[in-house]
Amino acid sequence: MVARWTALPALAAVSLLAAGCVNPNAGNPNAGNSNTGNSNAGNSNAGGPSSSASASTAVTSPGASGAAKRIGFFGFAKANSFSAATFAGVEEYAKANGATAEFLDPNFDAQAQVRQLQDAVTAKRFEVFVVQANDGAAVVPAIRSAVQAGITVVVHFTPVGTRYDTGEPQVDGTITLIDVPTLNGEGLAELAIQACASRKLDPCEVGYLEGLKALPLDNARTQAAVAKLKAAPGVELKAQLEGGYTQESGRKAMQDVLQKNPGINVIVGASQAILGAEAVAKGKDISYVANGASRQTVKAVQEGRWFGAYYLPVRTLGAKAAELGLRKARGEQVPGTNLATDVQPGTSMGTKDALAQVSGEYDE
Repeated sequence: MVARWTALPALAAVSLLAAGCVNPNAGNPNAGNSNTGNSNAGNSNAGGPSSSASASTAVTSPGASGAAKRIGFFGFAKANSFSAATFAGVEEYAKANGATAEFLDPNFDAQAQVRQLQDAVTAKRFEVFVVQANDGAAVVPAIRSAVQAGITVVVHFTPVGTRYDTGEPQVDGTITLIDVPTLNGEGLAELAIQACASRKLDPCEVGYLEGLKALPLDNARTQAAVAKLKAAPGVELKAQLEGGYTQESGRKAMQDVLQKNPGINVIVGASQAILGAEAVAKGKDISYVANGASRQTVKAVQEGRWFGAYYLPVRTLGAKAAELGLRKARGEQVPGTNLATDVQPGTSMGTKDALAQVSGEYDE
């Protein structure tokens, strides 16, 4: 079952850190210095006013009869803005609902995260785990042990397991709240196709800056995006290369693209890479599609500098993860499968019109 969630009007704001998705050099989808995944994670500023609901009020409160619970947030890294923004939502919701939350920081190290999970299970430190897996396959044994120990586990944003085309739990007993990587790729491709249509070009030359070729999650996203682009009438995929999750990697990739394809019309990539690409191609008539949801990304779309962005309400998703975990830990029934794109505002296809009333929930 897939649940659709609706956020209530915002009543509060929090300070967050900010932006990219996951960092890559540690094992699988996320370890190192840059950010991967939905480039909805990155530097270290997040929070402040947003059009999305406050974490404490964005979701339904657990039953008042439930005892206070402790939430362990196993994020990608504290230095990662996406993780910091997510945790701000987790923490605010926890405090507003009689619970506590702690960020266990593996600093993008997949094996360190596995050890943190194992230690937390042994020590019985938390009743609820919210897990952003740096390596979805590596954490499976620890997650299974947590479930067997009676801990409520919410798999957040990236899958735990080896499949990247489903939102369903891949470890029995867990709850998912994830952005399915293949659907993310298809969404990015659709935005690029819309950008081509808006320019009335035939053919329309598209460049795709994939995240990191070493990451299975990134490869699944790329394959889905490329397949959709290649099947679109009038669209020519002229460039496909690694763009990474930093402005520097984006600049380098864009230099390579322009050298071989100076007439490129549309560029797709992580929001940080797009920032770098835009700087290199300054003055050229190029439409940009970003995989990210920072305030800077939203502003670029609203100003018309970028055509669109794959948008997710990051802080609100953190609050939703805390809600799901606390409600189950307190004995309530909750859906096992939940998609990040269904959390309001449901504007993952973030064109200028779709993001008109959105401000973003973290900073790059």
